[in-house]
Amino acid sequence: MTQFNEGELTDAVVASFEGTPDARTKVLLQELVRSLHDYVRRTNLTFDEWATAIDFLTRTGQTCTASRQEFILLSDVLGVSMLLDAINHRDRAGATETTVLGPFYVGEHKVTPHGTDISADLKGEKMFVQARVTDLSGAPLAGASVDVWHADDEGFYDSQRPDYASDGPSSRARFITDADGRFFFRTILPCSYPIPTDGPVGQMIVGAGRHPMRPAHVHFLVDAKGHEPLITHVFIGGDAYLDSDVVFGVKDELIAQVEQRTDPVMPDGKLAAAPWHLMTYEFRMKPGAGIAPKPMLSDPKSEAAE
Repeated sequence: MTQFNEGELTDAVVASFEGTPDARTKVLLQELVRSLHDYVRRTNLTFDEWATAIDFLTRTGQTCTASRQEFILLSDVLGVSMLLDAINHRDRAGATETTVLGPFYVGEHKVTPHGTDISADLKGEKMFVQARVTDLSGAPLAGASVDVWHADDEGFYDSQRPDYASDGPSSRARFITDADGRFFFRTILPCSYPIPTDGPVGQMIVGAGRHPMRPAHVHFLVDAKGHEPLITHVFIGGDAYLDSDVVFGVKDELIAQVEQRTDPVMPDGKLAAAPWHLMTYEFRMKPGAGIAPKPMLSDPKSEAAE
């Protein structure tokens, strides 16, 4: 029987993966072993701490459902999601900055007409969003697919609501840009909100003395032929949590100064029943290729249709 000391054990485990057929998988597994073993040695991890970590990861997995991805949330609050985003988008070359996808992208593949109120049944202050998709030279990109989604006036996404499975999507839609690269829609002004604190990740954040808040924002996923897919947010300027986002996702370029308006008519020529807000933004796409991410969660309406 072979016996190893601390250093020899790591070398032996790393060597055990030498026969891994795929070269990239081999690198990932061996580096994971080195990093994990180094962490255990540097922290002098105890059996109780190891058991607590196993329990935490077990509960994180058990919390995941068809409409909740707790492991993505864990990646977000540890800064791993933004680190991954940073190393995979090092050279933006003038293109719009990227940020995290987040755990609430479920995919809404029904094309929605421009001007639709995607939050028609929700309370909140009305907001008109007008945006444009261009290449790096400013030329419009027609026919681009734009998925949008955001939280409601109480800080909840539709997929967090108990009636999501029966009622389906709200405050999320897909638009196709027109000949001038434009799209526009009506919604409500989103608010800052806490990440879910009823699960193991939220409990960890609160227990560590960190606040669980994200600044108000709208998610956008833009997919244009001949260009890299763009995953980003547009944040509401002036939000109290712009400098302390719990998932570290804010970038200066992504902050929009949303105007409060009292005009009786909105930009699409329709009457406004009350004061409203205007968000404008231009998305600049980087040339290239790629596949837009598939939803990590399940859209109940899509499943039913299938």
